Amino acid sequence: MDYTVMMPAAGSGTRMGAGHNKLFLELNGKTILAHTLVVFQQDPWCTGIILAIKEDERAKIEMIIEQEQITKIRALPEGGSERQHSVKACLAAHQSGGIVLVHDAARPFIAKQVIHELATCALLHGAAVAGVKAKDTMKYVTDGIIEETADRERLWVIQTPQAFRYEILEEASLRAEKERFLGTDEAMLAEHAGYEVRIVESTYDNIKMTTPEDLAYGGYLLKKRLEETI
Repeated sequence: MDYTVMMPAAGSGTRMGAGHNKLFLELNGKTILAHTLVVFQQDPWCTGIILAIKEDERAKIEMIIEQEQITKIRALPEGGSERQHSVKACLAAHQSGGIVLVHDAARPFIAKQVIHELATCALLHGAAVAGVKAKDTMKYVTDGIIEETADRERLWVIQTPQAFRYEILEEASLRAEKERFLGTDEAMLAEHAGYEVRIVESTYDNIKMTTPEDLAYGGYLLKKRLEETI
């Protein structure tokens, strides 16, 4: 099954404390962005990659693409100040419809099996997101006072990729723009537009490189995967 992956890559390193785009930070001598791109370059189901970028980072990103021999890049549109705007730019650059995945460029540890389950689920049902079951007890708190303990069995931590039939994500994006609705992820836009979104169980390794602690753990995951292949 074919899909195109869209990656908002116009963020910054605020929480990482990097002072620049965290995607340029390195894990074992290779940038986070490079590690993520290689995952999709090596997946035979992936027929195209669209990256929403900052214009002043274009040359550096093009250099990474060339160094890693990423041949599936279809477009490098300019991203926006919000994730939603960057995804909109990716949608506008994509002309062939089909199944589209939106993935955080800072999640280099997504498993191919999860990607394939998401693409299949989106084809059958229209929309699907990756997630893992909450491990910890969760509570609703107001003004520092616990009001209620949430039912952990119904709570999931949402990740990416998030997969859609192209027309569903496009409609959800257009509706959000028209209604000036700002969502935290693409699933929220689809929900807002009235679509049912399925969940596909992912792995706890599929972390987003957000803080220095994540970077340290990412180094451990890379070492672990290397040892498993030897």
